[in-house]
Parts: sequence; structure tokens; C-alpha cells
Amino acid sequence: MRQNFLGMVIGTAMQKTVKVRVPRHRAHPVVHKIITTHKNFLAHDENEKCSVGDVVRIEQCRPLSRRKHFAVAEVIRAAPKYTDPETGEVLH
Repeated sequence: MRQNFLGMVIGTAMQKTVKVRVPRHRAHPVVHKIITTHKNFLAHDENEKCSVGDVVRIEQCRPLSRRKHFAVAEVIRAAPKYTDPETGEVLH
């Protein structure tokens, strides 16, 4: 069984690689509040279809580089695209 995580793409600066932030929620042992922490994973994006703000599911795979052990399995929700009214350019 491979590990699966849901996270948001926060970086696309590398070729065929995206940085995905995966949040983790846990209860504080003394205060009993929900604490949200996160971890960033590098994931392989073969077709370079992800953009910043997309919610994706990443799946564990064989090591592709020193820090890249996950691949993008599917895009759950695409980030909204905004266009500049003057120039018509797509903004993130």
C-alpha cells in the first residue's frame, strides 16, 4: 500500500517537479487545541499540468532524485485563473 497525501501546490519553479504543502492536524496533549503543522514534499509532475494553488493527491513512488519520492497522482481541484482586464493575460 503506497502512501497518499492531499496537499496544495506552492511552487512550480523546477522542471517536471512541484512543491506540495501537506497539512497535518493533531490535538495538543495539554491544551487540547487542534494544532496545524505542515510538511513540504517534492513531487514529480510528468506533464507539467499543475500550477500554484492546485489541490493535488500525491502518491509515493521509487526515488526519482535525492528529495523526490512522490508523484502527482491526480489534480483534485484546479486553482482559479484570473485574467487581467486590460491586457488579457492569465494571472495566478
